[in-house]
Amino acid sequence: MRTKKYTNPVKLKNMKVETFGEIDSEKVLLFTLHNSNGISAKITNYGGIITSLMVPDKNGVTENIVLGYNTLNDYIKDSSYHGALIGRYCNRIAQGKFSLDNKEYSLTINFHPNHLHGGEKGFNKMVWDAKTIEGDNFVGLELSYLSKDMEEGYPGNLTVKVRYELTNENELKVEYFATTDKKTIVNLTQHSYFNLSGNVKSTILDHILKINADYYLPINSSLIPLGALQPVKNTPFDFSEFTKIGARINEENTQLKAASGYDHTFVLNKENQKLAAAVFEEESGRSMEVYTSKPGLQLYTGNFLSEFTPGKEAVSFGKRSGFCLETQLFPNTPNEPTFPTATLLPGEEYYESTTFKFSIKTN
Repeated sequence: MRTKKYTNPVKLKNMKVETFGEIDSEKVLLFTLHNSNGISAKITNYGGIITSLMVPDKNGVTENIVLGYNTLNDYIKDSSYHGALIGRYCNRIAQGKFSLDNKEYSLTINFHPNHLHGGEKGFNKMVWDAKTIEGDNFVGLELSYLSKDMEEGYPGNLTVKVRYELTNENELKVEYFATTDKKTIVNLTQHSYFNLSGNVKSTILDHILKINADYYLPINSSLIPLGALQPVKNTPFDFSEFTKIGARINEENTQLKAASGYDHTFVLNKENQKLAAAVFEEESGRSMEVYTSKPGLQLYTGNFLSEFTPGKEAVSFGKRSGFCLETQLFPNTPNEPTFPTATLLPGEEYYESTTFKFSIKTN
């Protein structure tokens, strides 16, 4: 059995490492990170997947607030990107085509008629090198992967590193780094499905959400942005004040119908780049804030999730049992010159960061 490079120079007090399974004769590991306040995160080096995130509620009851499976085989079969790192380009690229320096590149079409989340075998389906890390106030995991030239159609050898840090301030930080030897495009994100109630049998429609965005990106019938920014004011996309996710999700709106709910990018206000969004679940009291350096936030309300019983436990999740807040560049950016660029040049470093901060809100 082959094993990806794993570096653990010292035994970490707040870290547990165990075997999660194997794929193609390659050993896959599962890392459990603990902080001093009862929060723990399980992350595997297969796809950089967060398999569980245990967070206490207002009564001190700790529950898993992300959707996931019990076994590696379930993640191998998964097509909904549960908890995974997404790349080389998250979200959609129209017709799977883009041009750099007048040369057209054709990517894998895996969500007809477009390219989605890196293709048939994106970063979510790769086994990453892993290194455990620790600081005065955090324990973490550093994952590395070399995406080779023309993998899924992308030019350039892309060296990627992602750092997860669980802090004693109840933050889960995600930092993204990448360099290339050829001009290419990069757009990385984390694709966890959250349900702050801790009960995946309930929907997320009563979660109360605020997004710091005055504009969103309307989409066509294949979920590709039309190119223009649309004000959220007086639309179902206005989350500028705390609003239940389900308050307007069933309104007669062509944009909501196109995606069977929310699956749209919000253009984050520049003055609010640090705080992108906040979510609160009243019964549990759990609150989550999302901070990011990225210009966009994709709200996805699990419109295409289907009932599934993961592993041996009789727990299932279905439509709208989880929501994603995917911090990212805009979809189809390589084909939209007015969007913030996704191009990475040799000698440059791609760097972005996102932090999920958890707390208890009692009113």
